[in-house]
Amino acid sequence: MKDYLLLAEKNQERAWKVIHSTRVVELWEEAGAEVNLVGSLKLGLLMKHRDIDFHIYSRNLTATGSFAVMAELSACPHIIQITCSNLLHTPEQCIEWHALYQDPEDGEKWQIDMIHMPKGSAYDGYFEQVADRIARVLTDETRDIILRLKYETPDDEKIMGIEYYQAVIAGGISTWQELVEWRKAHPVTGIVSWMPSCGEKRP
Repeated sequence: MKDYLLLAEKNQERAWKVIHSTRVVELWEEAGAEVNLVGSLKLGLLMKHRDIDFHIYSRNLTATGSFAVMAELSACPHIIQITCSNLLHTPEQCIEWHALYQDPEDGEKWQIDMIHMPKGSAYDGYFEQVADRIARVLTDETRDIILRLKYETPDDEKIMGIEYYQAVIAGGISTWQELVEWRKAHPVTGIVSWMPSCGEKRP
């Protein structure tokens, strides 16, 4: 098996160990929230960037309740840092949490991103729909290209997952240089609203 596919498989397994070790899903659910895994782990496209993404919904979201869950998460001995952005009174209508987990076996750090939103808010279910659409149109070929491009991306280069998916699925790119040029022509200026149509095929 190719090196980047081996790394992807290894990191997928490690990510689930982090989730189970922290009990992050259970803690939110015990507080009455709906927890949805999104992002690269959901799609089986996790590569070098050790990020785990959740979107979390509560019917009666309060900052106090959100902070209470994070206080419980902080009891995990491997959570070494938690940061928060309270955006409830902005168009995003969310509390954005980032928890840093240090693996006790190898010392590597994993970031758990949790976007806590009110049920029924503007982005309720939107990114879950994006992930579902991407999952439907992914093929063995496009999955391989995306994972290879993520592997080839320099460690200091920050590229959103959705940029890879759009470039490969809608743009037909397959090499690192093509991705560089595609990003120049499609600069990100906010939330990326692209999602593939159900029948979309690679050009």
